Amino acid sequence: MRTGWGDRELDLPRHPVADLAAQRRSRLAASFPGERLVFPSGTYKVRANDTDYRFRSDTDHTYFSGNQTSDAVLVVESDATGAGDAVLYARPRSSRETDEFFRDRQYGELWAGRRPSVHELSSSLGIEVRHIDDLPDLLADDKTRDVTTDDELARVASEQRLVKDQWEIEQLREACDITTLGFEDSVAEWDRVLEFGERWIEGTFFRRARAMGNDIGYDSIVGGGKHATTLHWIDNSGPITPGELVLLDMGVEGRNLYTADVTRTLPVDGRFTPLQRDLYDLVFAAQEAGIEAVRPGAPFLAAHDAAMTVLAHGLEGMGLLPVSAEEALDPDSKVYARWTLHGTSHMLGLDVHDCGRASDDAYRNGTLAEGYVLTVEPGLYFQEDDLLVPEELRGIGIRIEDDILVTAEGHENLSGSLPRTSAAVEEWMAARR
Repeated sequence: MRTGWGDRELDLPRHPVADLAAQRRSRLAASFPGERLVFPSGTYKVRANDTDYRFRSDTDHTYFSGNQTSDAVLVVESDATGAGDAVLYARPRSSRETDEFFRDRQYGELWAGRRPSVHELSSSLGIEVRHIDDLPDLLADDKTRDVTTDDELARVASEQRLVKDQWEIEQLREACDITTLGFEDSVAEWDRVLEFGERWIEGTFFRRARAMGNDIGYDSIVGGGKHATTLHWIDNSGPITPGELVLLDMGVEGRNLYTADVTRTLPVDGRFTPLQRDLYDLVFAAQEAGIEAVRPGAPFLAAHDAAMTVLAHGLEGMGLLPVSAEEALDPDSKVYARWTLHGTSHMLGLDVHDCGRASDDAYRNGTLAEGYVLTVEPGLYFQEDDLLVPEELRGIGIRIEDDILVTAEGHENLSGSLPRTSAAVEEWMAARR
């Protein structure tokens, strides 16, 4: 078995992120002069017994190295001046002279496919690569900051990712474009949707994500009827019932791991009832107000505040608020939140909830800057057992979500090719069913 095989090194082109990753490492090293910064990619996680989940590398590791292979560790050494030098310690392919090649179900090439060699990783990513077995001796001293345990390093890394460069923006734009195709696929198979329910949409969208991207960026939310009022409904096991609405919160993760995050709420019959249309149009008006509030220098919470103002006044007009809309909008009240439930925005990038370890001053309480990408996603949710609303509202959930780039002039809707107005949604569904 071990003899009579040819071997080859692949001549891989330089990855487009290689130079950008080197610049990112230099900026990071300048924040930690004289220290060693460690970013593991992670390893496999058991799904059941001897089967693992599909591997997805750690976000910080990939951002600063470009590497997506498992069992790798990026080490950035910063000297006293803040100048950085980096080495990627990786688990490369094993040769046919080893038991691993033939027998290891996780790493053996016959079982799991070809892993890149040290040379292939180095030439592609533009970084020095050494075998992972060389790492323990390096980490024997106490000068190491590990991003998985070091809060300050994690904060700085998250805050560095707040501003997306042009390459990242194009990755997000592509993820949004593929996501649009996944929504269109779902509507094109509406007869099957009606037959098999939420699961059919989940599977249809996943097919598009795998065909053109890496994966889904998060578990798809397919909420038919009352399931739409559960914010993270991912069971996707219910029916799609004529006369009701279905809320679809789905996003494709591209092959370089940047993800879209888009929500549309569709009338199962292809046309909204008068009540559904009124509610939908209210949420749309709130989203429009939120998007218009996005611009450089605006508070991060500006989109949320604008959207909540519209929704609170709408709820007042429906006679649901126990106080005036202005009183409800007071931070000491927020009684309207019974039906709006969540914040309107979060950052988007390599993670669906990106930059999650940034400080409040830089993120939630900070201001928007050119190159930020955030969602704007207001919603209204009337639980099926909510006795404070009329019976005809109970079990209705509506959310509209788009991915918004902050530009020098204001903003750009990266997912705007999917229709948002009630009339456009109806026309779009009719054209694709």
